[in-house]
Amino acid sequence: MNIEDLLKYTIQKNASDLHLAVGYPPMVRIDGELQNVNNVSIDEDSIKILIDPVMSDSQKEFLEVNKETDFSYEYKDTQDRFRVNVFHEKTHLAAAFRLIPKNIRTFEELFLPDVMHKFTSMPQGLVLLTGPTGHGKSTTLAAMLQEVNINYAKHIITIEDPIEYVYSKAKSLVDQREIGEDTHSWDISLRSVLREDPDVVLIGEMRDFETISAAITIAETGHLVFATLHTNSAAQTIDRIVDVFPDLQQSQIRSQLADILEGIIAQRLVPTIGGGRRAVVEVLLASSAVRNIVREGKTYQLDSIIQTSGDMGMISLERSLVSLVREGKITIDDAQKYSSKPDEVLRLFKGRSE
Repeated sequence: MNIEDLLKYTIQKNASDLHLAVGYPPMVRIDGELQNVNNVSIDEDSIKILIDPVMSDSQKEFLEVNKETDFSYEYKDTQDRFRVNVFHEKTHLAAAFRLIPKNIRTFEELFLPDVMHKFTSMPQGLVLLTGPTGHGKSTTLAAMLQEVNINYAKHIITIEDPIEYVYSKAKSLVDQREIGEDTHSWDISLRSVLREDPDVVLIGEMRDFETISAAITIAETGHLVFATLHTNSAAQTIDRIVDVFPDLQQSQIRSQLADILEGIIAQRLVPTIGGGRRAVVEVLLASSAVRNIVREGKTYQLDSIIQTSGDMGMISLERSLVSLVREGKITIDDAQKYSSKPDEVLRLFKGRSE
């Protein structure tokens, strides 16, 4: 099989990822589990033959110098896109292809809670989408941005590494910038974005001091900022942001966050009974109580606030999981597995059952 055959297979099987590595057959990830495409192991010569066609000369040069590179690739037959990472392991080439479907799914198609519509209509502030790698953050973020695009006449600027979903022409003007192709770095692109008259800014990932600091500044200056972070909960997200800064700045950062934060969505993809996966979310809304907690550095109280503020639209991850168990969509074992509080999941489930 050549690379086009493998990409076609990945799309047909609705796999999330395709993996190529020397000494192993091609593998795809379906519903979170790796499966062999065939029983033919890839050797040192064939790995290069597989990967070369999807890379430009400049990408090959970057790989040669840096030993790894990220880029996007469009499968021509269907216009589905792949986020590609090519890297070296044990001196051999290897690659991971993440499938980015061409169609941006809606909130309803993703079974996301109605409260999340609030975030797309906000005039300014910081909205964070968090969760582990491979748990659908990009898909949910694309749904949110597409809702802005369809319903409001805004100037949306995305800064991504690489560009994943491509937004269709609607009410908004959408400019998408890719690191390496449209700008040299996160630092430069984020400094210049305020001179580009944005209303909404998407930062593909808040990965370090520079990107986190820039996101806070952009939100403070009256813009709506969407960004992702690899954290597991609302409380952990606040702590991660604050901890990036030197000790002497942390009090100031907590105060700034308290002023600009509008919400945090922590997401997991959980396998459903009968196949497929379903997004479950924890939703924190920036109420006055939440802003006070952030300002005072008492993030350990956020879980309690989320659990007791369901009337405001806040949702705990455990309640989301238990709701799917009761609907017969997931098992109680999987619900406990995907929560950091399995005992709370069981308590909530038994509480209603009894």
